[in-house]
Amino acid sequence: IKGLPEGFNHPKIGSNYSVHTVEKTWKALQDFKEGNAIFTFPNTPVKCAGAPQKIMYLSEAYWRKTGKRPKANIMFNTSLGVIFGVKKYADALLKIIEERNIAVNYKRNLIEVRADKQEAVFENLDKPGETEVHQYEMLHVTPPMGPPDVLINSPVSDEVGWVDVNKETLQHKKYPNIFGIGDCTNLPTSRTAAAVAAQSGVLDKTISLVMKNQSPTKKYDGYTSCPLVTSYNKVILAEFDYNAQPLETFPIDQSKQRTSMYHMKADMMPFLYWNALLKGYWGGPAPIRKLMHLGLK
Repeated sequence: IKGLPEGFNHPKIGSNYSVHTVEKTWKALQDFKEGNAIFTFPNTPVKCAGAPQKIMYLSEAYWRKTGKRPKANIMFNTSLGVIFGVKKYADALLKIIEERNIAVNYKRNLIEVRADKQEAVFENLDKPGETEVHQYEMLHVTPPMGPPDVLINSPVSDEVGWVDVNKETLQHKKYPNIFGIGDCTNLPTSRTAAAVAAQSGVLDKTISLVMKNQSPTKKYDGYTSCPLVTSYNKVILAEFDYNAQPLETFPIDQSKQRTSMYHMKADMMPFLYWNALLKGYWGGPAPIRKLMHLGLK
């Protein structure tokens, strides 16, 4: 993005995607007085595709709490053509967006930041070459992302630079002794810790069989999860598969905002992450889902 990262040296701009810029988001939130608050989503795959929206909902809640909401014109400028890739959750989010008077501009990609003038320049992806300039009082940037440098032009990568694996077995398409999980692969699912957990559960069984010269039987279904924080104590727990179909753990409608799901995200998931996922004990919620749905899912 032209004008970044040097633009982060100016006030009123931040990004939750770097330890160096996340506190600038909080400062910009606190210093907000009146005008446009713009939140962006780039024209690339990103880590946790819900995060660019989460900060927007939390910001809106903060301004309501501090009495500044009437002076904030909140805009979500996204490169995508939808608010969320799974219709069930997209419908729920659009209701929240309407209730909270948030403007969504689709197919808008941030290409330049003029931080000295507090201007953000967006390209209209439906009309390549056509740009729009927006003044901002606060700007939250989700940076464009891509594969790590070490994988670009690597023999294990596809033409873009992602590790080229079979989407069900996670085994490399060309080199059978190589496997891949997580953000570095070309698996067509959202890049989240929940996806890594489910992939690791499959990989654990698969590698053991391959090492014994047996064919892998367990298949990864694309399971991923995005706990969409919609306010200080509410979460929509989105869970879905490769086909963008809901794959929910609990026998309730998870497209509803719930305090219980917030506590699960805030209190339970960090414990699971540090004590189970990183140590190889957490292979995703599939067994719990089976139990909750009496073996029907």
